[in-house]
Amino acid sequence: MKPFELPRAPRNLEGPVKAWAEPVCIPTYEPMAPDKNPMFLDKRVYQGSSGRVYPLPFIDRISTERKDKWWNAVHIENEYLRVMVLPEIGGRIHVGLDKTNGYDFFYRQNVIKPALVGLAGPWISGGVEFNWPQHHRPATFMPVDFHIEEHGDGSRTVWLSDYDPMLRMKGMHGVCLYPGRAVLELKVRLYNGTPIAQTFLWWANAAVRVHELYQSFFPEDVHFVADHAKRAMSTFPLCEGIYYGVDYAARGRERKAAAARGQKYVPPGTYAPNDLSWYANIPVPTSYMALGSREDFFGGYDHKLEAGVVHVAEHRIAPGKKQWTWGNHEFGRAWDRNLSDDEGPYIELMAGVYTDNQPDFSFLAPGETRTFQQCWYPIQKIGPAQKANTDAAVSLKVKGRAARVGVCVTRPFDGAVVRLGCGSSVIGEWVRDLKPGAALVEEVRLPAGVEEAGLTLAVHARVGEEVIRYERVERAAGKPPAPASEPLPAEQIASVDDLYVTGLHLEQYRHATRRPEDYWREAVRRDAGDARANNALGLWHLRRGEFALAEGCFRRAIERLTWRNPNPYDGEAYYNLALTLRYRGEDADAYDAFFKAAWNSAWRAPAYFAIAEMDAKRGHWTAALAHVEEALACGVMHLKARNLRVVAKRKLGDGAGAEKVLEETLAQDPLDAWALYLREPWTRMTNAVRIDLACDYEHLGLYEEAAAILTACDRGAKDGTVPMVFYAAAYCQAKAGNREAAAKFRREAEAARPDYCFPSRLEEILMLEAAMEANPRDGRAAYYLGNLFYDRRRHAEAISLWERAAEIDAAFPTVWRNLGIAYFNVSADAEKARRAFDKAFAAGPGDARVLYERDQLWKRIGERPERRLEELEGFPELVRQRDDLSVELAALYNLTGAPEKALAVMEARRFQPWEGGEGLALGQFVAAQVALGTRAVADRDFEEAIQRLERALDPPESLGEAWHPLASRSNIFYWLGAAYQGAGDE
Repeated sequence: MKPFELPRAPRNLEGPVKAWAEPVCIPTYEPMAPDKNPMFLDKRVYQGSSGRVYPLPFIDRISTERKDKWWNAVHIENEYLRVMVLPEIGGRIHVGLDKTNGYDFFYRQNVIKPALVGLAGPWISGGVEFNWPQHHRPATFMPVDFHIEEHGDGSRTVWLSDYDPMLRMKGMHGVCLYPGRAVLELKVRLYNGTPIAQTFLWWANAAVRVHELYQSFFPEDVHFVADHAKRAMSTFPLCEGIYYGVDYAARGRERKAAAARGQKYVPPGTYAPNDLSWYANIPVPTSYMALGSREDFFGGYDHKLEAGVVHVAEHRIAPGKKQWTWGNHEFGRAWDRNLSDDEGPYIELMAGVYTDNQPDFSFLAPGETRTFQQCWYPIQKIGPAQKANTDAAVSLKVKGRAARVGVCVTRPFDGAVVRLGCGSSVIGEWVRDLKPGAALVEEVRLPAGVEEAGLTLAVHARVGEEVIRYERVERAAGKPPAPASEPLPAEQIASVDDLYVTGLHLEQYRHATRRPEDYWREAVRRDAGDARANNALGLWHLRRGEFALAEGCFRRAIERLTWRNPNPYDGEAYYNLALTLRYRGEDADAYDAFFKAAWNSAWRAPAYFAIAEMDAKRGHWTAALAHVEEALACGVMHLKARNLRVVAKRKLGDGAGAEKVLEETLAQDPLDAWALYLREPWTRMTNAVRIDLACDYEHLGLYEEAAAILTACDRGAKDGTVPMVFYAAAYCQAKAGNREAAAKFRREAEAARPDYCFPSRLEEILMLEAAMEANPRDGRAAYYLGNLFYDRRRHAEAISLWERAAEIDAAFPTVWRNLGIAYFNVSADAEKARRAFDKAFAAGPGDARVLYERDQLWKRIGERPERRLEELEGFPELVRQRDDLSVELAALYNLTGAPEKALAVMEARRFQPWEGGEGLALGQFVAAQVALGTRAVADRDFEEAIQRLERALDPPESLGEAWHPLASRSNIFYWLGAAYQGAGDE
């Protein structure tokens, strides 16, 4: 495909670094509308951890028609690099171009073609995706805010920021270029503005175009790599065992045996066939993550184009170095087609911060901000780098007695000295003017007696500063670490301490199928007063909105912690108790508990911030300002504390002081929504952010200001936020004593469209409960709160609320659908589930998802295939809307002896599989072809049989998938053999 056109920088931009916003036209396959039904996928495994998506809407279909679309884009370039960012797709880097040679050092997609890879559906390959607080980022296909910032040194940064739609944390990244430097710097800031500690991971997915001559490179001290969750290990770069089901060791032995026979081992090239660093060697979808490197770099190199990319970051903060591939096989190439029209394969060179594996989460405390940097730059001519920093990358290749020296720099070094030595001896020295885009590559013979292991390559600037040094040393590999083990069931774990730690691990890593509370409950069963287990259980209840149960747990933890000493080592239990009491409306006791928590340094900042909020709520602005200063003394980047400081100063009449603080905050974070609102109350923001901001003002007791924020919402938004905006406004107006205004907003909330309204904040529990108390006949409030409770696994309460909603409005299909799920999965009442799904489909006969879910229920309760088939045949338009319904229809045709009809269904559609869910469409296509092939064998029509069975081995591209190289196809080969035998072809 012809590359889309990058616009030239506007003429009015001055300086070597230019940044500007200008749309680009890119051929695009757009996602279809999301499903209106809430998705409760609490046991879905996704990228090794929980695939829960609520409160996100779910998209499971992409348009198959390509259209030109103008995308908002932000461009930044200097003398050497050109970068383009797409704010409408998660703020990802879409283009990274080396202007000196025209090489795209990131995989450039010339079409926007999402596939079902993301957490909630659409995801595109190419460029650089930034993943946090989990993989693939919830906002990966959502728009984010951007801001262009100019710096005094001539550099510019494009800032991109989003509020995580699931946990409401704020993540931002800044794409920065400097004058005279061929380095792309990424500045990252992560902020937990919630009052509860949260878990997160952060990985950058940098994609690069590959072929059989592409090689990824890790530092030479990487001898072992690990699978996800460290379930399996491999030696690196030569795999000496089985990894991802592939026997690489056997490949290595085959090559050695061929060499011994004087034969050439053909596949895949001149390199060892068990060398994992070469893309071509890996036939199956494979991840490997470096273990134990003390170096700051890794990257990839295209030996055909003699160009590559290097990533550099402080390894003590950013230890994660990973390669991922779909695999060099038809299975992987099918995914390449799903994600691009003709751009070819790619791999991801992924960089992890605060993690070296996936899933591997860290904690972010309430109010905590973390900042870090990442860097990428292109290299040329030198081959894979053996040492790299942000100034230079070097390589030293020795073959026989010849040494090849390569140096690439990221900024000009006039009169630089490149020296190859061994001990005190100088083997080769070159004095050159080095600059980006002009690599130094020289060869020199090694004197007799000089060993490769003793070589040193150094680059010095003219003034004598050492730019980079590489020392060739032999490093012993040692033994590979043992793979991770699976936790025992709670009852089999010996100690209470191990129970607590195991539960914490499961919670921290967001385990999809094991429950941390099972381990903590077993701990308190053995020791009812165990402080850590009680505190952990209390937090678990608090996150679920079970405030009374949470309070009991925290009080038991405190009782144990203060058994001997009234001043515990850690104040977390006091902080959590205070937070719980505040949600319960017991402000006086909460205020005291927050102060007690502040006695410990770890909880000083969040506790004093909460104290300041409560001061504000009482109108004690002087105390609020004093206490927020205490919070900021512990962490000056606490954005909400800084904004409360502005509010307090304004309330106290210090307008100039408030403006000074506000400008400092916006200099620190130009996209903070609260700070922008304080500067310009009419600033644009999404409804979801308005609810967040209104909650902040509600915590301060500024109810009318909170209502005003909500009143300015987008009433036409179709993202499901409108009902909760109105309920929140009603709640705030009621708190302010404005009963008529509160009643008006409640009526508007009840009348608003319920599509995509999936509340998830703890504050929304209080808002919806208040709405139901004010109007017990508000069925919508009961439905929304039921959604929230079911997501929190408060199943019984959710069922009761949904039943209440259904009683009030029996024509609302989604509540019956939700009840059908709950009756079967929770109550184990198949008959009630069936009746509920029947009512759901009768009330909403155009909902293809409900038809599918009802069919799956029928399947699980043993409904006859013929009856299920009859039902699906009655709704051909709905079946055509969904892949899963089409596959199920084909399966029923195969099951009932009509494979020709199954084949017609499978061949009439372009399927779009989910990553990790491959095999469904292929399975039914193959089943139909094999059935028809075996029928032809029985009928002695052997040519027909051969054609059918060979087609089963070579499925059409329209299935969206291909055979996995390790999948068994023995039944097809058996019948194909029978067909050839019948045809007389032995």
